Amino acid sequence: MPSSSQSSETNAAVPAKETAPAPLHDGVATVLGRIPSGLFVVTWREADVDRFMLASWVMQAGFFPPAITVAVGLSRELLAAIAKGTPFVVNVLGESQRSLLARFGRPPAAGENPFDGIEIVRGASGAPAIATAAGWLECRSIAQVPGGDHTIVVAEVTNGKTGSAEQPLVHIRRNGLRY
Repeated sequence: MPSSSQSSETNAAVPAKETAPAPLHDGVATVLGRIPSGLFVVTWREADVDRFMLASWVMQAGFFPPAITVAVGLSRELLAAIAKGTPFVVNVLGESQRSLLARFGRPPAAGENPFDGIEIVRGASGAPAIATAAGWLECRSIAQVPGGDHTIVVAEVTNGKTGSAEQPLVHIRRNGLRY
């Protein structure tokens, strides 16, 4: 790591590291972790297979047309599907659905269908929506913005349904610099 006496030109030539220096890291990690987020299962249908991704960085982004943003890790399969124009559904999990985090928070084992035993409905696009979720929004991407190690997908909401009346599941992280 460059010393503080080096010029900014020298610092610019040094490749960026994934983590910040310790003093910045501790404070930033703690404060970022205190920003509440929901927990969502993003679903889409591709080649007659229901796909999914667990997400926590979803935010409303517009009124007319209704729009949201979803931060998607660069290696996630959802980005390739979006690049092909595939619509997707954001399922808002309710407080009683914490058990779904284990099911949708990891890739399925060979032959495993994470949707088994879960009642799903299909939006106009055919993407699965979790019928018992607090609600779901069917979306189509209208823009993607690079955001470091994530791409910020801006999506128009084309359909949606209110589900259970329970409160959405809210997540607070201990460290805001990792999941």
